Amino acid sequence: QVQLRESGGGLVQNGNSLRLSCSASGGTFSSYAMAWFRQAPEKEREFVGTISSAGITYYTNSVKGRFTISRDNTKNTMYLQLNSLKPEDTAVYYCAARFSVGVLTTAAAYSYWGQGTQVTVSS
Repeated sequence: QVQLRESGGGLVQNGNSLRLSCSASGGTFSSYAMAWFRQAPEKEREFVGTISSAGITYYTNSVKGRFTISRDNTKNTMYLQLNSLKPEDTAVYYCAARFSVGVLTTAAAYSYWGQGTQVTVSS
């Protein structure tokens, strides 16, 4: 059983940066594909980006060039660097894990989830 915990959220001003972390326990972290999703109030959960077990990344168009996903398998931790933040990036950010290959962007494809961390960007 994999357990995930996000941290690093907070309140920032428009244009600033933030780094989120997702710490994993249980299972073999290096074997899992990991992803970030986000959910704004009254909206569907939205795919942000994913990183494979080999370190290959894929992002949704709205965050390309601004957000970067990385992972440190020695620390069982995934990161999301958020730069040039905009008010529309305001959401609860969730990390997720799955044990399968391929780039998958739907929430249903992921077996394990963290509890989420709030990111609020003021204008």
